[in-house]
Amino acid sequence: MARNGDEAVIRVVLTGGLTGGHTFPLIAVARSLRARSRVPVDFLYLGSRGSFERDAMDGEGIPSKRILSGKMRRYFSIENLIDPFKIPVGFLQSLWHLFVFMPDAVFAKGGSVPVPVCLAAWVLRIPVVLHDSDAVAGQANRLLARFAARIAVAYPSAAAYFPAEKTAVTGNPVRAELLAGDASRADSYFGFSSGRPLVLVLGGSLGAQSLNRAIARMLPDVIRETQILHQTGEKNYAEAVALAGEYGIKAGRDGYVATPFLSASELSDALARADLVISRAGAGTVSELAAAGKAVILVPLPTAANDEQRMNAYEVARLGGALVLEEANLGEHMLSGKVDALLRDPMLRAGMAEKIGAFHNPAAADMIAEGIISLTENA
Repeated sequence: MARNGDEAVIRVVLTGGLTGGHTFPLIAVARSLRARSRVPVDFLYLGSRGSFERDAMDGEGIPSKRILSGKMRRYFSIENLIDPFKIPVGFLQSLWHLFVFMPDAVFAKGGSVPVPVCLAAWVLRIPVVLHDSDAVAGQANRLLARFAARIAVAYPSAAAYFPAEKTAVTGNPVRAELLAGDASRADSYFGFSSGRPLVLVLGGSLGAQSLNRAIARMLPDVIRETQILHQTGEKNYAEAVALAGEYGIKAGRDGYVATPFLSASELSDALARADLVISRAGAGTVSELAAAGKAVILVPLPTAANDEQRMNAYEVARLGGALVLEEANLGEHMLSGKVDALLRDPMLRAGMAEKIGAFHNPAAADMIAEGIISLTENA
């Protein structure tokens, strides 16, 4: 624990990123630390060059520093030849930033970004708390487990990959504002009719090209009876709108609204209004849907590392909390048929919404924050 003059201060480094599923839990834990710590908490975010993470941290008043990191891919890419050289550079950058900031603890949210940060923290004897979001532990977290003081996991199945004596099942931290949505505000903002059901489509914060194409094919079958709010991802927005146009549907009219990204307030209102959600199965998104208690069709990303999205989806489906459609099965009428069947069966949707709630622990962020605080007190 450091001191600013006569005042004690806890310093915590946050690391992770590239997607909302890694970035938003960092923010949830940071907020809990600020609320629960008896002394002020100073933060520093160490991450990649992405503006998404930097903007999210800026919104919380958390300064950011960029480091290089190399991604571990299981498919051919020319970047596989370059990325191994990024890790030593990222390690030296992390070593410098940690030495200057000298935190009491590092909270790492999985993926490739935290690898150099956690290795540098181990060299400097700074305790590391890892969090793994998925039903099957990620390769990076498995590597870093030996350097971590404590490990938190979202799914009981992931605990088997880590030493039991330092692993706890906490669930995934979820932003509290997502549970404060207003359905009527969503209707007003997006121009929807309150008398027609709403299907919310979430491709993840980076979007999902093949899912967007399946939605475009589905539109003519369902748009007469329902309304669609479609988060396309920044990169895929123009293509998604153009595809809808090819099927005779103009975005912004006739009950179809496409948007590149939903802010936290927009997403909370959309979740409050939605009768059904179609989504990828990233761990963060699944946790948010569980917190909101929504019936969902999960379409796992087939190229996700360790097949983690597929494992997440089937963990939820096993308890009856979701319907899973493999991307290869998104035929012209398969998705629209499932949407139509679920919208016509409110009892089934209510049962799914109740069962997916088992994958939300409202105390997740507080449990992780308490673990970090206890490490700083014992340092």
